[in-house]
Amino acid sequence: MQTAPAFKAKKRRPVNLTIRQDIIEEAKGLKLNASKAAEAGLIKAVRQEKERLWRSENALAIKAHNTRVEETGTLLTPTWSKD
Repeated sequence: MQTAPAFKAKKRRPVNLTIRQDIIEEAKGLKLNASKAAEAGLIKAVRQEKERLWRSENALAIKAHNTRVEETGTLLTPTWSKD
């Protein structure tokens, strides 16, 4: 699994987690590293929440931009799209 540069080479520390018994047993049966799987899930959750927050914080600007594009088109037209 490839991780984002922001999460690479960071010091690890032990934490306590509560995980459903059936899931942890299945993971162990598949010889999965529960710590790495939990870390990967947290990385994904953090990215998703940051994206959600950014979209929420920038909703007005995004709406204004989309309205302007609908009304006046894009500021630049790629040369490959000209006929």
